[in-house]
Amino acid sequence: MFEEKETNRYEDIIHLPHHQSKTRPHMSIHDRAAQFSPFSALTGYEDAVKETARLTDQKIELSEETKSVLSAKLNLIQDDIDKQPEIAITYFLADEKKSGGKYVTEIGVVKRIDPYQRVVVMQNKMKIPVDDIVEILGDIFKQ
Repeated sequence: MFEEKETNRYEDIIHLPHHQSKTRPHMSIHDRAAQFSPFSALTGYEDAVKETARLTDQKIELSEETKSVLSAKLNLIQDDIDKQPEIAITYFLADEKKSGGKYVTEIGVVKRIDPYQRVVVMQNKMKIPVDDIVEILGDIFKQ
């Protein structure tokens, strides 16, 4: 008996057409769904967590002996710069967002060594600070 009252209760309006506004355009299904899309109150939080978890290396302090060897290698490169020897320079690249950084190896030909700015300028215009170099390799050193 109770169920009959519930079903009959809306019988007079159940088959009426759905109301459409004459003054406002009909909303697309995509726009209606967007109203119920998940909301992220902490925008950027996930990126911040990933950034914090990202590991960086600390810069190695070179011994005086290693600095001397690197200086001698740079002098050899400077002496034979017109022969355009290909070398591999490993250097420390500081991280832009947090302390530390990573070690990167650049392979190519040295265009010039600037003693005043203390940088090695490669032919691809990459500038490598001399103080950040930890290793220089190449066939030029095998002689």
